[in-house]
Amino acid sequence: MKIHKEGRRILFFTLLGLIVVNLLLFRLNAQHVTFNQIFAGISVIVFLTLLQFFRSPARRLFTHEDLITAPADGKVVVIENVFEPEFFDDERKQISIFMSPINVHITRNPISGVVRYFKYHPGNYLVAWHPKSSTKNERTTVVVESEAGPLVLFRQIAGAMARRIVWYVNEGDEVSQGEEFGFIKFGSRVDIFVPLDTEVKVQLGEKVKGGQTIIAQLKTESPSLF
Repeated sequence: MKIHKEGRRILFFTLLGLIVVNLLLFRLNAQHVTFNQIFAGISVIVFLTLLQFFRSPARRLFTHEDLITAPADGKVVVIENVFEPEFFDDERKQISIFMSPINVHITRNPISGVVRYFKYHPGNYLVAWHPKSSTKNERTTVVVESEAGPLVLFRQIAGAMARRIVWYVNEGDEVSQGEEFGFIKFGSRVDIFVPLDTEVKVQLGEKVKGGQTIIAQLKTESPSLF
């Protein structure tokens, strides 16, 4: 299993700390063998859980200019028409994917194109399913002019546990569908805003995989695969 670069430092120091604490317990608290063994077992569980957060599995990516792929692993929790005030200032179709602590936390470009807008917003840490998390929480906003023409906005959103968002894109960058554009440490949510005439290919509650699951199709004159 490959470990994502964002987790290597955290994992190293966590492992080092757990080893030191356990060695000290076994040396200074030798008379309480059962307690030491229980603590060692908990330490292993903690490290393996943290290891899972930062796994980076190999992916066979799907690419097509007018098809939007899932930007993250998780579950579809929102499909609705909403007013998007930050960039479009009009109505868009929103698709939101919730990333639980057991999901892969890599975020991927849902479509190929050129980054026309990027902004980082410091903010709160409401739970990811809170209605106001999309506008109140720490987040990034990326707008890509797709190869098919329409603009697609996607947003990384921190949650109650996710306290750091990492991004790898800037305005003017050319991005490729399925490639990593960032990482949300300990999971949260990704919102996508597309034109109202976009055809959604997923349903509420459906589980998706980043870079593989087709979640929507932009309306263009290009021939469709579906």
